[in-house]
Amino acid sequence: MPIEHRNIIAILRGITPTEIVDACEALAGAGITMIEIPLNSPDALTSVKKAADAFAGRAKIGAGTVLTIANVDAVKAAGGSFIVSPNCDPAVIAHTVAEGLGSYPGVFSPTEAFAAIKAGATGLKMFPAEVLGTIGIKAMKAVLPPDIPVYAVGGAGPDNFSAYFAAGCAGFGLGSYIYKPGMSASDIANRATAAVAAYDKGQ
Repeated sequence: MPIEHRNIIAILRGITPTEIVDACEALAGAGITMIEIPLNSPDALTSVKKAADAFAGRAKIGAGTVLTIANVDAVKAAGGSFIVSPNCDPAVIAHTVAEGLGSYPGVFSPTEAFAAIKAGATGLKMFPAEVLGTIGIKAMKAVLPPDIPVYAVGGAGPDNFSAYFAAGCAGFGLGSYIYKPGMSASDIANRATAAVAAYDKGQ
C-alpha cells in the first residue's frame, strides 16, 4: 500500500551529506515524509542520492532551488522524485513533469500561478508567504482551479498553520523552522513532531 504523505515539505537548506540520513530519519519518524534538499546546500546531489537510497518507500526525497533543466536532470539521476523552485519557469516545470517528477514552482501572482499550472505544475509554492499574507493567498485561491494544491512557504510554522489553512492552503514548506545548520537530529525531530501535531489538528 503506498504511503500517504502529509502536505508538509521539510526544507533542509545547508544540510551536509554526513547529516542527511539522521535528519531524514528524524523527519520520517515524526511523520514528515516529503524532504527537500536545496541545491545551494553543500554537495547537495550527494545528499539527495544518500537520502533517496536510504528512504526508498518511506519518504519522498526532492531538491529545491532548482533553476535549470540541467538541474532537474541531475536531481533525477541522483534519485530525487520532486522539484521545488523559488520561481516560475515554464520550461523547467514542463521538463520536470515530462521526466516523471513532481513540480512545485514558486509563484507570487495570479499570472505566475496560471503560467505554472499551464506548464503542468503538481502544486504551487506561494513564496514568500509571509509577504503575500493570508489575505493575498485567499484572494488568489478564489480564482485558481480548486484541485491544484497550494503550499505556504516562507514564514509558515505551527503557530500560523490554522490561518493559512483558512486561506485555502493545502500544505506548507518548512525551512528555518524545521532545520538550521548545526541543529541536531533530536532538535529536528522535536520541531517536526510539533509541526505534524499542528498540521493534523488543522486538517
